Amino acid sequence: MNINKKVLSLTLSAVMAVSLLASCGTSGGTDTPDASGSQSSNPGGEDGVFTIAYAPNESTAESADARNGLAKDLGEFLGCEVEEIQASDYNAIIEALRTGSADMAYMGSQALALGVERTDLEPIVMKAEDGDPDKAIYHSVFITNSANDDINSIADIKGRTMAFVDPDSTSGNLVPTAEIIKAFPEDELNSDMLHTNDDFFEAVSFSGSHQAGLQAVVKGDVDVAPISDQILASEIANGNASESDVKIIHESGAIPAEAMVVAEHVDQATRDKLTEFLTSYENEDYFADVIKVPNARFIECDMSDYEAIIELNKIINEF
Repeated sequence: MNINKKVLSLTLSAVMAVSLLASCGTSGGTDTPDASGSQSSNPGGEDGVFTIAYAPNESTAESADARNGLAKDLGEFLGCEVEEIQASDYNAIIEALRTGSADMAYMGSQALALGVERTDLEPIVMKAEDGDPDKAIYHSVFITNSANDDINSIADIKGRTMAFVDPDSTSGNLVPTAEIIKAFPEDELNSDMLHTNDDFFEAVSFSGSHQAGLQAVVKGDVDVAPISDQILASEIANGNASESDVKIIHESGAIPAEAMVVAEHVDQATRDKLTEFLTSYENEDYFADVIKVPNARFIECDMSDYEAIIELNKIINEF
């Protein structure tokens, strides 16, 4: 699969122009592959445990049962114990993969782009609504409190207070940064300027998660925050926010969906088993509660699906 040619092409081109100027039993309701003959040489490594790392957005209390369900099903399929670790941020996930503390992780495309600078990661599957490759995308949206009558578009955010999500978040930092640079060419902006108080923004911070950023906007603690459109929809559907609480003032171009990536030390036989399991996984609770997209499924992917984001990351962060 290769969707990168259609992903963020306009944003990438615009930012380039501006830059030139300035990862045992079957749980209920789950249809998993037959575990017979599924064991690889040693999928759990030396300690016999296969470890999956999740970021705060996916490791919420609401999604614990669904994550445990996948771990149980995958453990039966691989023939080893599967555990999860809940990382504080994407940087911690990358380090866990690099040092061997984790074998597989679910991460966004910017975290993947940063990860490949530090270790040899490989994306094996990505989420796609309805399992449709054409829907293996999402968007970053800028939100503000519905009561903010004077903030109605990206053009109105200069001089406001902003809460990005995490330095390594795609829809919560990288893409929003690029969108702002594109929207204000006359300011000759760069990433540092957008992340410094009393520069472009009156005050700027990182909320730590999409959910925290949403609540900061709802409570009026910040004027603007970027958030994944899929996480926003999930939070509203789960009753954690009301559609009337916030308004969307800007939507980015399409972003390649999050991926399950494997660490360098995971052998090819295990990678093949993981791909087989994940692309056949049908536990709706997992996709609704963890992945935040009801009816989503995993489809195969490779590094080429993330080339545009990797290049955008290099430009914004000046690698």
